[in-house]
Amino acid sequence: MLRVAEQAHRTDTGRQRNANEDAYFAKPPLFAVADGMGGAQAGEVASRLAAESFEAVGRGEESPETYLRAIARTANARIHRLAEADSSRSGMGTTLTAALVDDDEVGFAHVGDSRAYLYRDGDLKLLTSDHSLVEELRRQGRLTDEQAEDHPQRSIITRALGPEREVEIDTMTYRARPGDVYLLCSDGLTTMVREERIATALADAPTLDAAVSRLVSEANEAGGRDNITLVAFRLEEAEVPAEPEEGVTLVGPAAEEAGLTAAGVAAAERAEADEPRERAAEGGPVSPSRRRRGLTTAAKVAAVVVLSLVLVGVAVWGVRQIYFLGGDSGGRLALYRGLPYVLPFDVKLYSETYAAPVQVASIPADRRDSATSHTLRFHGDAVNLLQDLQRSAEQASGKRQGAGKPARGGAKAGGKSGGAGGGRPGAGQKQAGRSAGGGG
Repeated sequence: MLRVAEQAHRTDTGRQRNANEDAYFAKPPLFAVADGMGGAQAGEVASRLAAESFEAVGRGEESPETYLRAIARTANARIHRLAEADSSRSGMGTTLTAALVDDDEVGFAHVGDSRAYLYRDGDLKLLTSDHSLVEELRRQGRLTDEQAEDHPQRSIITRALGPEREVEIDTMTYRARPGDVYLLCSDGLTTMVREERIATALADAPTLDAAVSRLVSEANEAGGRDNITLVAFRLEEAEVPAEPEEGVTLVGPAAEEAGLTAAGVAAAERAEADEPRERAAEGGPVSPSRRRRGLTTAAKVAAVVVLSLVLVGVAVWGVRQIYFLGGDSGGRLALYRGLPYVLPFDVKLYSETYAAPVQVASIPADRRDSATSHTLRFHGDAVNLLQDLQRSAEQASGKRQGAGKPARGGAKAGGKSGGAGGGRPGAGQKQAGRSAGGGG
């Protein structure tokens, strides 16, 4: 089991904004970052509502993905209702990237272009996929990584909490290790500071607080065009408390009253040893004392119970290590944990952990069986296959389609006209609306 050993968080207005529309939540084991959008301080309201949604929701037996998805949907409904009731806040919304530490795993929920990173063994890995116009064009092969890095429309997002009554929320789970550092951040960091610099800061800083402070400073030094928010936490092995000794320790006179002196114990042992011989001399059966029989029976029962619990625990642990791919209720490629069986009374032996933004039907026919065969795999193998199939589907879709048209959502806009595809957006200022396709 892992625990949060260190955490750090900071939000900064930046150098080109008059207000901070970012918000965050950081109460282990739960963390979140939200980046608001909308005029008349509506973005600030939306991000605050998203962050506050984590405050009062207790967690039951549901999985991290289910729990995080429920909170995100609740936040979306609250923001959407408020926007409909107040015309000055019409179209307001926010990104959301949240993490929940659960034993040796970390679950995520993600909407928009705020990001989650994992820093492990000197390597920085992006865990989320931006819901943005530029990212969709990159996935379709219409932009290179280098072109996407500095694209003038990189701030247009295609999904957010609030603008629509319903929103699709990405959820995923990653196996964690002691020493892992997780970073959640708004795009005020990632549009100003390259990933290599983020990795360097996490590697060189003596503490997470120092690393977070350094990254905020670097984002401002690079221009600080948007609000900057970071939440970081480091995991380590949790200490298992020592089990208390059974029974009560008797000291001095109390032990003597109980007959637990050295002489008393020796006399009891001699009497117990003589009992079988006395019974044999009387012609009776030689058998252990009644007290010894009772202890032996209790010990056997306890051993059976302990063994049963161990076997159940091993079985539950084993099922949690097994994953398979399949299609969800919406026809999307999905990752499931458990066994692909349903028992009577609709008892499912599996749970959905992640739904990819591609349809199973869009996967090339010669590879579709890999997505629907329900072959059992370890987590890493299943995730690698899902990502490979997703890339295949996106490449095939890119060949079939012309200009991509993103879903309705929030858009970071404003700024001077000119540049490819219309007005060049200012980094960070956000408004609701339908994104225009093209711009590749």
